[in-house]
Amino acid sequence: MPGPRLRLVFAGTPEFAVPGLRACMDAGDVVAVYTQPDRPAGRGRKLAPGPVKQAALKAGIPVEQPVSLKTAEAQERLRGYAPDLLVVIAYGLILPKAVLAIPRLGCWNVHASLLPRWRGAAPIQRAILAGDAATGVCLMRMQAGLDTGPVLLSARTPIAPDDTGGSLHDRLARLGAQVLAEGLQHVSRGETLVATPQSSDGVTYAHKLDKAEAKLDFALSAAELERKVRAFDPWPVAEAQIAGERVRVWQAKAGDRRPGIGDQKPASIVAASKHGIDIACGEGMLRVLKLQRAGGRVISAADYLNARPELRR
Repeated sequence: MPGPRLRLVFAGTPEFAVPGLRACMDAGDVVAVYTQPDRPAGRGRKLAPGPVKQAALKAGIPVEQPVSLKTAEAQERLRGYAPDLLVVIAYGLILPKAVLAIPRLGCWNVHASLLPRWRGAAPIQRAILAGDAATGVCLMRMQAGLDTGPVLLSARTPIAPDDTGGSLHDRLARLGAQVLAEGLQHVSRGETLVATPQSSDGVTYAHKLDKAEAKLDFALSAAELERKVRAFDPWPVAEAQIAGERVRVWQAKAGDRRPGIGDQKPASIVAASKHGIDIACGEGMLRVLKLQRAGGRVISAADYLNARPELRR
């Protein structure tokens, strides 16, 4: 028989965390939402609330936006909410040991990888970049290390050949909310989840994305470059030089080199038609399908060639 509803505090900031917040609202009483301070956004660079804050305000949940949780004042304020459990998803602030000890049932985190692979800031994009066949989500009990806590529940999903950073992000956000909901359901019934320590083997770190990584180097293999294009959609978006013009590349497909077709040095165009722009790589050939000129919208390769007919071959 279910006991009294859990008193939950939720901590998260971006869109990825919103489904998890909704799962908490369904499973218990969310007495407060912690999220990062508002950031400048848009052309006017005005301060704007993040997606989690917007969802919390819409639901009438009190919102806290401390710059840090390391101060005694911030910790005392959190203690005042008397949470049974603190749920963290992509919050962006470090939780000190003192904070981890405040909730009666501890702190949970939903992480977008199959731990211990891809601990850290950008697990979704790193999985695509590495050519992983699958990834997933883990619900873990938080401890002081970076994504090192024992795993309570997990779920796996294949990475499709056409998955982008955006499509995988959305799928893992939904999957993470499902795993979280399952965990909350168990705890609401008074059940104890088994915490499985992470293996010391297979640990990898998903370092934060850097815009410089998005520049395509055609000395690399076409397969690597295709994964970059997919991983960096929708941010920071792959960039390339095509016949002297820097463009953003939104969609591309790796293929084999075609013997005997013109100059095939890396970065040279070996074919260009309505089907795409084929660019020689260190290994194989990258067919650019959708791209964006500076200040323009995303267009097909065919439309791009209409503006640059001299490239057709």
